[in-house]
Amino acid sequence: MLDIFNDEYFMKKAIQEAEIAFEKGEVPVGAVIVANNSIIAKSHNLTEQLNDVTAHAEVLAITSASEFLGSKFLEDCTLYVTLEPCMMCAGALYWSRIGKIVFAAKDEKRGIGSFNCSAFHPKTKIESGVLESEASELLRSFFNNRR
Repeated sequence: MLDIFNDEYFMKKAIQEAEIAFEKGEVPVGAVIVANNSIIAKSHNLTEQLNDVTAHAEVLAITSASEFLGSKFLEDCTLYVTLEPCMMCAGALYWSRIGKIVFAAKDEKRGIGSFNCSAFHPKTKIESGVLESEASELLRSFFNNRR
């Protein structure tokens, strides 16, 4: 049986959020949090609109998912995000105890992987590269338009 609710399906939803950010002039990063094959939270970067450096897609999605579940812990959830989380977001994800993180594009300069540290909760599963080219192209297009 074909399972349409797979990593690509949910990453496409995160990319749709990134496209909303792009249209608003925000760095195009989108995130969705999934529990039991249902999206329980979605967001995109809002740092410019809110004038808040902490308004990253991941942080906003964590807050929304926690409110939806009535719990600060997200052990049975998966985060789909279009760009590798930064150190700030990795810290928030650590404390949320999120069960799985799937990201599309690596962030060579500011992604948590560039800091050579173990930032995620030990039980959190990590997967990368899902729809990487689509997410990377959106970011490239955004920054090329800014130059």
